[in-house]
Amino acid sequence: MNPLTHVDDSGAANMVDVDNKSVTSRSASAEGFIYMNKMTFDAVIEHSNKKGDVIATAKIAGIMAAKKCADLIPLCHPLMLSKVAVEITPEAEKLRFRVTSTCKLSGKTGVEMEALTAVNVALLTLFDMCKASDPEMHFEHVRVLQKLGGKSGNWQSSHKEH
Repeated sequence: MNPLTHVDDSGAANMVDVDNKSVTSRSASAEGFIYMNKMTFDAVIEHSNKKGDVIATAKIAGIMAAKKCADLIPLCHPLMLSKVAVEITPEAEKLRFRVTSTCKLSGKTGVEMEALTAVNVALLTLFDMCKASDPEMHFEHVRVLQKLGGKSGNWQSSHKEH
């Protein structure tokens, strides 16, 4: 048996059949960081970016992206999410913003991809809104923090804080 769930025994891509799985409460959280120069960081904090409220816009973008994950990632199941939360926290000492997301549902498949999609699109939105003042911004440490529920149970990242 192939250990990769989205590849069949012949190596062809396939969507996993979740029909026989039980509906359970599931959630997943993810995080990522965007680093920028001090001038750009301060402009975001002070709401003086010419494009508007950078943080509010990035939060909305992340939430919308989680809801569209199946349209963006091949072989992902369309899901009826019951909750998507995106938080963006400034970390002035490191000139970065920490973006976290949590996605929840009652369903037959997990929501890790939705949580990761929310983080990545929020990061991309932060970049897009700030690129004129700092084209050298970069992302780091995008990862799943934890998942809860489902057949495989609960899982938490063993990586240390960044």
